[in-house]
Amino acid sequence: MTTPARSNLTGGAWLITDMALNIWALSIIKALGIGYGPAQLVFLRASVGVLVLSPWIWQRRREFIGIDDLPVHLARVAFSAMALGSSFYAISRVPLAFFTAVGFTRPLVTMILAALVLKEMIGPRRWMAALAAMAGIAVAVNPQEAANAAGLIALLIMVLASSGAVILTRRLRDVSKIVLMSFYAVGLTLFSAPIALANWTPIAPAHLAPLLAVGLFASLAQLFYLRAHQLGDAGFLSVLSYLSLIFSVTVGYLIFDEVPNWSFFAGAGLVVTAALWVTMGERNARAPTR
Repeated sequence: MTTPARSNLTGGAWLITDMALNIWALSIIKALGIGYGPAQLVFLRASVGVLVLSPWIWQRRREFIGIDDLPVHLARVAFSAMALGSSFYAISRVPLAFFTAVGFTRPLVTMILAALVLKEMIGPRRWMAALAAMAGIAVAVNPQEAANAAGLIALLIMVLASSGAVILTRRLRDVSKIVLMSFYAVGLTLFSAPIALANWTPIAPAHLAPLLAVGLFASLAQLFYLRAHQLGDAGFLSVLSYLSLIFSVTVGYLIFDEVPNWSFFAGAGLVVTAALWVTMGERNARAPTR
């Protein structure tokens, strides 16, 4: 099997497609999700993901023989289910751009959790970045978001749970991507099924196709994300990923009539700068010296 030639331009195109699919999926959830429970939305998204992945699962079934660290896999799925469910709850209750900006704090929260759980060292630069990001969120929150305490709490749970899932994924760094993706999709389906079925809300016929499309878009986005990182440099792609904030602001304005104020842009700018500062610092630290 030949390794594809690396190209930041091609990798960037795949990443932009990934971001577009994610924005479409979030927009559908934002438009329709408030009428359905988070567990039901997670179940629909994950079960479609299983169908999308099934040809690759069958093709590479030998990689599932003798899987180690099963408790870590299950804990990762549990954290992922919590993160996805809380994100679906929050996206229906806070502006899309604010949702995206808060999501940019995840690398910094992951950094802090890595220090607590994995005993990784955090230097002054990282602590300064974390404080700047928290200050940015405080600036970005306007009275409308502050009044919606449930949405803000759900965002906090999303960030903590998704960061926990990342920490556990680091423990599984030697596991093949298809195994990780399969555990994620199948595990989310099994974790969410009992709650979803116990609290099932009948789906309106007009909503069925868009809700199933969420699973399709999210699964394809995951594949495109992996493809992007096969082809492009991680440092370049990490910078490009901040375009998702522009996409969110644009979609929020055009589709949901959400108009961010200047405090949002000032706060989001602090968050992006802090996350980018840490990300680029880590890339430079890992770069080989001559």
